[in-house]
Amino acid sequence: MNHLSVLDWIPLAVYPVVLLYLGLRSRRKKADQEEFLLSSRSLTLPAFVATLVTTWYGGILGVGEFTYLHGLSVWFVFGVPYYIFALLFAFVLAGRIRKAKIFSIPDIIYQRYSRKSGLIGSLFLMIITSPAPYILMLGVLLQELAGLPFIASVLIGTLFSMIYIWWGGFRSVVRTDRFQFVLMFGGFLILFFYLIGSDLSIGALFSALDAQHKSPLGGMGWQEVVVWFCIAAWTFIDPGFHQRCAAAQSPKTARNGILISVLFWFVFDMLTLITGLYAFVLLPDINPVMSYPLLGLAVLPPLLKGLFITGLMAIIMSTIDSYAFLSALTFGRDLIGRWKDATEDDVRINLWVRWGLLLTAVAAIGLIVWVPSVIGLWYHLGSLFLPPLLLPVLGGYFPGLRINARSAWRIMLFSFSAAFGAYLWGQFHLINHQPQYPLSVQPFFWGIAGTALGWLAGDLRFKN
Repeated sequence: MNHLSVLDWIPLAVYPVVLLYLGLRSRRKKADQEEFLLSSRSLTLPAFVATLVTTWYGGILGVGEFTYLHGLSVWFVFGVPYYIFALLFAFVLAGRIRKAKIFSIPDIIYQRYSRKSGLIGSLFLMIITSPAPYILMLGVLLQELAGLPFIASVLIGTLFSMIYIWWGGFRSVVRTDRFQFVLMFGGFLILFFYLIGSDLSIGALFSALDAQHKSPLGGMGWQEVVVWFCIAAWTFIDPGFHQRCAAAQSPKTARNGILISVLFWFVFDMLTLITGLYAFVLLPDINPVMSYPLLGLAVLPPLLKGLFITGLMAIIMSTIDSYAFLSALTFGRDLIGRWKDATEDDVRINLWVRWGLLLTAVAAIGLIVWVPSVIGLWYHLGSLFLPPLLLPVLGGYFPGLRINARSAWRIMLFSFSAAFGAYLWGQFHLINHQPQYPLSVQPFFWGIAGTALGWLAGDLRFKN
């Protein structure tokens, strides 16, 4: 990153100043829970789209890594499945969530099942909303950018991503996301137009790709591709989707906001796919995680380099603040607030959510140490925590899928134990550094099997 000029540092220096100004300016004095956690349920359609689009696309360096390694399959893994589940969410869940007037996913679990189920679900959700993968990306980017030690880069990035939500809550998240939305698309449009205007046309680009990078599977096994596709069902239990639907002005705003967001995701997917393939062809033998930053530095002129790198930072930080706030909300309201029976106490809930931000930051750093890979964190967190949460959450809205209330918490633990047991087995049985799971079945499917068996056993037990 030593290719940055003085002009390039101008947008990089202005960006955090504007971010802090917008975030801190959003603070409301004496804010109650509905204001601090959901911006008084006043989210307009443009604000809904901007905050959902930016939050859901924070893994930009991971997308670059996957594109560099696997080519076109990135769209079949991180594009198509998410469009499908987002559209389903828009038509079958968005309106129900807004009408329910809940604050978070655990609210529905507490209401439909039991206190134990709510506490377990809250703990699982706090883990999957950890901003760890995005803090890892930001730390890597800042390390390369400023030449700082990795841990210092992580701490600085975390501080600037969270400080304003300590004061302004969800309203700060939304206001800064609107600014970051512009940087997100602006940066990649600049890079895209510079690339297609170069000597290497898009047609020549695709001719230069090898067979693996043209394949829909991208060199992966069918089981791995299926797991990635199923992980897209994460959409149904994603607290970011639920929070924004709960904060929308109306059920119609929530539904239409998701539909419009899918269009923006498609456009952005095309931008990232094509630029990622350019990186593979033009920059052989680089660190795949750094493919987008290195490509921008290689082809863009001064100032535009800085704007592009700023756009990358905006994409990542817009997800860090959203996920950090969601994880803190789960800790402060759904764990501590429920444990102390104080969910109606606005002052204490808001205070506990703020303290949850600090806990979230510490826990995220721990996860980074455990799995220092963006793709690895996505894959393992999805495999371990999606199976135990998917059915209870959907059952909260659809009675036909509802688990027996007295057995729900057992099913959730059994499903997680099955997935985690398979994961541990694989870590202790490595061949060529690759985990060998029981019966060659991925942990995700063990978790789903655990949910199905637990559901069946619970129904039989309590019906007899």
